[in-house]
Amino acid sequence: MNLEIFNMEVVRALYVVSTVLFILTLGGLSNPETSRRGNQYGIFAMLIAVTATILGPQVSGNYSIMIIVILLGGSLGLLLSKRVKMTEMPELVAILHSLVGLAAVLVGLVNFINPINEYVDVEKTIHSIEIYLGIFIGMVTFSGSIVAFGKLSGKVSGNPLVLPGKHYLNLIMVLAIIFYGYQFVSAETIDLSVYPLAIMLTISFLFGIHLVASIGGADMPVVVSMLNSYSGWAASVTGFMLSNDLLIVVGALVGSSGAILSYIMCRAMNRSFISVIAGGFGTDSSVASVKTEDQGEVQAIDIDEFKSMITASNKIAIIPGYGMAVAQAQFVVNQMIDILKNKNIEVIFVIHPVAGRMPGHMNVLLAEAKIPYDIVYEMDEVNDGFKNIDLSIVIGANDIVNPSALEDPNSPIAGMPVIECWRGSHTVVLKRGMSTGYAGVENPLFFKGNTRMLFGDAKESLLKTL
Repeated sequence: MNLEIFNMEVVRALYVVSTVLFILTLGGLSNPETSRRGNQYGIFAMLIAVTATILGPQVSGNYSIMIIVILLGGSLGLLLSKRVKMTEMPELVAILHSLVGLAAVLVGLVNFINPINEYVDVEKTIHSIEIYLGIFIGMVTFSGSIVAFGKLSGKVSGNPLVLPGKHYLNLIMVLAIIFYGYQFVSAETIDLSVYPLAIMLTISFLFGIHLVASIGGADMPVVVSMLNSYSGWAASVTGFMLSNDLLIVVGALVGSSGAILSYIMCRAMNRSFISVIAGGFGTDSSVASVKTEDQGEVQAIDIDEFKSMITASNKIAIIPGYGMAVAQAQFVVNQMIDILKNKNIEVIFVIHPVAGRMPGHMNVLLAEAKIPYDIVYEMDEVNDGFKNIDLSIVIGANDIVNPSALEDPNSPIAGMPVIECWRGSHTVVLKRGMSTGYAGVENPLFFKGNTRMLFGDAKESLLKTL
């Protein structure tokens, strides 16, 4: 056996090990208690994959350039991980998805300009389809992720972009991409295929922008998981281009898991996946609802009254939202839990599947504050038992505790499952003001007879209860 064949076999074996570790990574990340181990599996899997690729027979020469690029990329990633706040994690995830999409586009273009092998007949057709699909999916992921980053960071309005006949516009762009795809694949020379490829790149860029821009703020957690799926499929198609089995398998794992997560989240919102991708809802949070005066007076309380309600309770449910992340109140909440436990007051957390700006955002924040997993419950586990809860403390949440989702059939969020905290004895909402949530929908919870509002910074308010 010559050295080149031996190297190929070693690389394949390392790819198999890496694939198994990536599968274990997904399994570990499915549970908060094993998520740390899952992350460790992912780190080792990626380390093995990169090492195997560098040592593979397809990589020769220019190792100095490769090392410099790896060091630059690794340093940038390390810097970002240290500097980015937990509240900015959704934006970071979105912009990283854009880099995956851009990488797929660049790899596709390089393969188009300078193919690794010479292909003829059917093989040439298949390879051309791989290049076209990889560039298409990558460009949609790239431009869509940039828009998602803008929306999540507040640089772009959370309003859905509603163009006249937007669904027909999407259909026209898809048909145009298919048409130019046929021209690209059937072109006999590279010169003839440049024109349809360039048009497809332009249309795909605009398609990605329109796809995400037309989705409202309330659907952004689904958008993040959807873009994650796109990036996975882009990587998988890139694997076919490069004849890289690891990229194919791992890309398919990421793509399918992202799609499944998007479906689960849509079901948690009582929304069809197609309606989220094609439509979206939500308005500017600055738009005030005319219903405010009709629903009664808001009953505000001070810290002393809040402390009295806490000490008079036997069981308390804490419902976190994005506002908790902004106020960085999760660490104070953990201190509060210890104090309440010493007073024999039971405390649980109730998490909505789409709370925050990305899937699992609240779970990550609670884990960061080292809050025990055994007191963290999903929405469906608690909704039927709110009659046994004396006090619900809503920290920075809005849309996920909005009764109009169940009570108002004309509400933009009608049918979306929410945490039914108003069914408990009392609810206290910690909030800076009366602004609407990310969906831009007025919340009748604030005006219910058993709801009290504690205005101010959530972290400062909770500190005063200690």
